[in-house]
Amino acid sequence: MHFLKIGSCAVLALTPSMALAGAAAPDIIVTATGAETPRAAIGQAISVLTADDLKTRQTVAIADILASVPGVTLSRNGPIGGFTAIRLRGAEGEQTLALIDGVKVNDPSAPGGGFDFGTLLATNINRIEVLRGPNSVPWGSEAIGGVVNIQTARPSTGLAGSGRAEYGSADQAHVVGTLSGGTDTVRALLGGGWFTDQGLSAYRYGPEADGLRQYAVNGRVEADITATLSLDLRGWYAHSRILQDGYAPPTYAFGDTRDLTRAAQSIGYAGLLHRGAALQSRLALTVSDINRDAFATPEDSAPQYINRGRINRLDYKGDWSLARGIRAIFGAEHEQSRTHDGYSSQKTHVTSGYTQLMAELSDQITLVGGFRLDDHASFGTHATSSASLSWRPSSKTIVRAAFGEGFKAPTLFQLYSYYGNRALQPETANSYDLGVEQSLFDGRLKLSATAFLRDSQNQIVFYACGCHGRPDGTYENIGKTRAQGVETSVDVRPWDDVTFLLSYTRLSAKNRVSGSALPRRPKNSLYADIDWKSPWGVQLGANLRWLSSSLDTDFQSYSPVQLQGYALMGLRAALPLTERIELYGRIENLFDTQYETVSGYGSYGRTAHIGVRVGF
Repeated sequence: MHFLKIGSCAVLALTPSMALAGAAAPDIIVTATGAETPRAAIGQAISVLTADDLKTRQTVAIADILASVPGVTLSRNGPIGGFTAIRLRGAEGEQTLALIDGVKVNDPSAPGGGFDFGTLLATNINRIEVLRGPNSVPWGSEAIGGVVNIQTARPSTGLAGSGRAEYGSADQAHVVGTLSGGTDTVRALLGGGWFTDQGLSAYRYGPEADGLRQYAVNGRVEADITATLSLDLRGWYAHSRILQDGYAPPTYAFGDTRDLTRAAQSIGYAGLLHRGAALQSRLALTVSDINRDAFATPEDSAPQYINRGRINRLDYKGDWSLARGIRAIFGAEHEQSRTHDGYSSQKTHVTSGYTQLMAELSDQITLVGGFRLDDHASFGTHATSSASLSWRPSSKTIVRAAFGEGFKAPTLFQLYSYYGNRALQPETANSYDLGVEQSLFDGRLKLSATAFLRDSQNQIVFYACGCHGRPDGTYENIGKTRAQGVETSVDVRPWDDVTFLLSYTRLSAKNRVSGSALPRRPKNSLYADIDWKSPWGVQLGANLRWLSSSLDTDFQSYSPVQLQGYALMGLRAALPLTERIELYGRIENLFDTQYETVSGYGSYGRTAHIGVRVGF
């Protein structure tokens, strides 16, 4: 009943869920069904961040622009490069499925199997789709909170290139370049980037700076073998050197240390796409591999410990137009995961099949229903389902409703490591969405609102208290958790050269057994952004991100502690020097706010950056 009240208020308020991150967001979405689908036909809450959004906001760390999306919060362990979790609607960061160019990049060697957004930089990223709410039917495990689907640029015909370089506070420098070219039948793209940051002390009270150095490359080749058959090859590699603070002996208390982590992550994709008159088929082999070596000091020749994680995946996906207005999206996949920590190796696998039926009941109504079966090596067969509705009573109004189930098996670390618990049960979730979008004044004002509720069972948490018969802590299932709230946003364009975006999220995330709030989930979050393009080509912009207080665990005593709320404001400007060269700059955290997203970890004060972009 409480959820229905929230939903009714949200629909009546018409103060939105930013389904579009910008006015010119593309109308085709992949993440909702796993296949290209018109956005108006989707009943789920999705935000789109385009290459123009990243350019306008001068994004460096992808986690920072994700935090502008309704329902999304981040926690970062210190500077860029520190472990960064992205939470969707109050779910754990490990319950966010991350994809890069269609490859699942969650780390099977990480304790919770999540993806670390800390080293993901805006290096040739072209588009990001953020789906909020469980979506296990097309994507499988880890999608309890939702999906972040990251896509790099596709190659073009002819010859084109772009580049940018910037420098700023704490000796932070970022250089990115892309070269693309080809013919009507074969196209290729090669991109790369280099980043360095003197950083700040990850330990909030430490004097020694910690930072990140990274180089990354990505490439893509598209070849049309015949008029209906294409080959698609994609690759991405990032090598990171991360200085961190840790827990030094003999007390093992968190403090200012000289820990160093070297991480190398690579992904590969090889796919064949056949475009028939009624049936499109795709067969793909994907690989995600990550190696982490942790050293006590940068001078050490041998690591203290290592982590190796790898996911191999073979999948088939079909998109079949059965009849006018009726479409079936279906697939089968086999995924193998393995880890190695220098002492032992573990592996598992899961074989899955799914189908979704999309029906255009009329020009105004689209229904989508889906079903998935996962056969897990350790946990047997599990079924998940989903359903969604898109109702378009007029050309200016869309009503969306969705139900989804999520399933996530315990990770190999949670089961078999020193802290493991082989009695763990899989996490499951049921989610409900109700939303509306309204366009007014010829599209100059767009409003939307989404109310949501997610109930989770057997959520896995780590107890560091030395209880449950495990002196150094272990993993346990929480009986039940619930996250509910409202996502709202406004997109206003009073004049052609002015854009104003405002989003607000109200969230309640609780352990339903103890009644306590889940940590690092602010109840209130707000993001505002305004841009103006002058008649002389100068672009000026500002943004504000505000979050209320939240609970956390003290980094020394492991007792509950409150993280204070904070507000961060930024200013930016861009000046075209020629048709192909642009000068830009920004100030972040204008008022030098001191804040924490994780207890005991430092965060950036006021910083300034200047850069140049070129293109041809």
